Amino acid sequence: MTIDLIYRCDTAGVPTRSRPADADAALRRLEEGNRAFATLLDQGRDRDGPVQRIVPVDPGDLGLGSGGAEPPKQRPFAAILGCSDARVPVELIFNEGPNDLFVIRVAGNTLGTDVLGSVKYAVDHLGDSMKLIVVLGHSGCGALTAAVDVFLNPRAYLPLAAKHSLRTVIDALLVVVQAAAKKFSEAFGPDIVHRPGYREALIETSIVTNAALVAYSIQQEVDASRTTGLQIVYGVYLLDARRIWAPRADEPKGFGLTQAPRDLAGFARLGDAILRSDRISSLIEPGG
Repeated sequence: MTIDLIYRCDTAGVPTRSRPADADAALRRLEEGNRAFATLLDQGRDRDGPVQRIVPVDPGDLGLGSGGAEPPKQRPFAAILGCSDARVPVELIFNEGPNDLFVIRVAGNTLGTDVLGSVKYAVDHLGDSMKLIVVLGHSGCGALTAAVDVFLNPRAYLPLAAKHSLRTVIDALLVVVQAAAKKFSEAFGPDIVHRPGYREALIETSIVTNAALVAYSIQQEVDASRTTGLQIVYGVYLLDARRIWAPRADEPKGFGLTQAPRDLAGFARLGDAILRSDRISSLIEPGG
């Protein structure tokens, strides 16, 4: 198996990709880029010969334009709030290069003061180019896994007592875990906790819910309606499938990014969509 992922910077004047004109175009570009990335890796696994994808890079984004005397101007078309996990290389999974994305990474893609300040900086200072804000969780998130384990076994919280920084991350995520567990109990009854796949299902559900909640919170803080054309979306990168996933009622497989919920009813619909999704139902159904 040979897979070539090539970033090509052509200084001979060959045209590179233009920036998306609006939020819808930015969303399509990210989703198409992720599909291309996943397809490339699938082809590399299934074929005997080499497969290749080339990502064009504008020379100006590396400071090579106009004689290289001036540093490149920052001009991302999307801001991505992702997790610190090293298995989620943000530009790579979206098929993007330097200066395309404004990337913020923090454990559990939580929305602390510093993170929100970075998002607001991008909105206030990079608004000429930026069309989209994306909250990106990922399957198997270590921070959400730790929060679920503390929720299921409160004694696991004791080792964190003297670790304020770690405890702060877990505390911020426990509210999401509690909400996800309540949804499971309401839908399937209290005995759901005894099913073999419950812990993993609770982790994956919490990951999606957390991404949606952070996107909703950014929406409230940034007030995107006052920023012309800016959209806020979320999704979860699946480490096994290498695709972006966001369960929703109108899309059974749920691949791609989706809009942040706008109210409590939106979160209720999201909870229903998560529980009906193939990924979660396969974990909690008997024999799943």
